[in-house]
Amino acid sequence: MTRLKEQYMNEIKAAMQKKFNYKNEMQIPKLDKIVINMGVGEAKDNAKALDSAVRDMEIIAGQKPVVTRAKKSIANFKLREGVAIGCKVTLRGEKMYEFADRLINLALPRVRDFRGVNPNAFDGRGNYALGIKEQLIFPEIEYDKVDKVRGMDVIFVTTARTDEEARELLTLFGMPFSK
Repeated sequence: MTRLKEQYMNEIKAAMQKKFNYKNEMQIPKLDKIVINMGVGEAKDNAKALDSAVRDMEIIAGQKPVVTRAKKSIANFKLREGVAIGCKVTLRGEKMYEFADRLINLALPRVRDFRGVNPNAFDGRGNYALGIKEQLIFPEIEYDKVDKVRGMDVIFVTTARTDEEARELLTLFGMPFSK
């Protein structure tokens, strides 16, 4: 069991129960899944770009990503329906906690001029979205093998009902929110 999951099982549950006065243990919010999405706009012209993005995401997430395709044609973007334009991966269980641990403790502190993540990026239902500008902040990615710097979206899906509960949960996980 990862260190973060053990910490959740004990300390975080107790702190959440104390702060929000839950009557039942099943009411305590928990991390449900983490979705990592990487949009690769140049993939419609260059298939190799998507291959390298998939490889990078596989290294970062620890599992094979799914290639996402355009749902409809958009003439202004020179985009046809069904063309591969990105990749995503959904992490649950052990891999989810392991990725969250690496993101919070290793990757985010490596961001240049890092002052914390946006505390207002909650969706109103207890989910948090985080944008990362470059994949190089992850220590697994070798700088020499990167063909192009790409960003990604990391979405933390929780069972919390409100943003306040979700913010408290992620704060207890160690998420460095800016003041």
